[in-house]
Amino acid sequence: MSHLRVRSAVSPVRRAFASFEAELPLVADLVAIERPEEPMHCLRPAVIADAARAFVAGFPGDTLYAVKCNPEPAVLRALWDGGVRHFDCASAGEVALVRTMFPDAHIAFMHPVKARGAIREALVRHGVRDFVFDDASELAKILAETGDAADLGLVVRLALPKGPAVLDLSGKFGASHDDAVALLRAARPRAARLGLSFHVGSQCLDPLAWRDAIQLAGEVIRAAGVPVDVLDVGGGFPVAYPDIDPPPLGAFFAEIEAAFEALDLPGTRLWAEPGRALVAAGGSVVVQVQMRRGSTLYVNDGVYGSLSDAGALGFRFPARLIRPEGRAPSEVLRPFAFFGPTCDSADAMHGPFLLPEDVAEGDWIELGQLGAYGACLRTGFNGFDRARLVEVRDGAALGSD
Repeated sequence: MSHLRVRSAVSPVRRAFASFEAELPLVADLVAIERPEEPMHCLRPAVIADAARAFVAGFPGDTLYAVKCNPEPAVLRALWDGGVRHFDCASAGEVALVRTMFPDAHIAFMHPVKARGAIREALVRHGVRDFVFDDASELAKILAETGDAADLGLVVRLALPKGPAVLDLSGKFGASHDDAVALLRAARPRAARLGLSFHVGSQCLDPLAWRDAIQLAGEVIRAAGVPVDVLDVGGGFPVAYPDIDPPPLGAFFAEIEAAFEALDLPGTRLWAEPGRALVAAGGSVVVQVQMRRGSTLYVNDGVYGSLSDAGALGFRFPARLIRPEGRAPSEVLRPFAFFGPTCDSADAMHGPFLLPEDVAEGDWIELGQLGAYGACLRTGFNGFDRARLVEVRDGAALGSD
């Protein structure tokens, strides 16, 4: 029986597969046996569970996995195995998925702007009690759709100034200092738990960004003059990519803990919303070279598939050549760019990706660190909506460069 399962990109959850009962295979062995002509997504449950275990043990508070980063059920199971019991959901679909898989999980609805029906569904069908907002109208909506329930957790999202993160998230959500003060005061009488949250941006390499944000949050809390039960420091914890070597997570945790202790908020609980830091190393994609033109490789996945971040955002992913038989790859590496399979010229990934100089049509390439924002961003554009999914026992695919 094949180890691979075909799935449609537009409905990955409904087409997910069960874990193997026997020992998981290696990526290279699967390529040799299956010779896949469609992108093959390789999940590493042990790597994900280990990352989750380390984060949960090191962070001085509650770890809420940001489900949007990778909602694949196999990934969620690995996170649960690693000790994650709290989940940051941003839609009714994510809430339903987590509740179906983990009836005892704590779920927080952390999207600042929600449909009224989504609020009702989360509360009534799935028992969600924690909701985030950054505007008085959203607070009123939450209170109306929950019937002003007595056990609500209400969390104000605070805006931050543009910071050092690779992907800035300061433009869309967040209340200003003065508005956050007013929202905390308005929500306090209606909240069983009152919280303040922020997000420093995705793939933030500077631990001091959290220190500065916590200090700003402290100023807001003092100005509001009401007790706060939760301080949510968001996500953005970084991982390694070629040419990017972030400080260890312990450095981020130390700055967060020191800054939090300096606020002197007895009884306040810390939350974090990691995504990339928990799952990036737990996924890769194997693509096949369909044509080579000089230093450009035409491959069967691209920016409309799982390599969105490699397009306009310019992320480089670690790469290794897989050639199951025949001549050994050259030991000399050279930089290559990729074109994806669609007819759109924007389906381009400039990299550079370092690979053996003799890479050719028919070879396979594994691109690592794609457990975060990889498969979950796939589209069906141009009919290239099929991918394969498998669990493997390989370690993190950090590649050759």
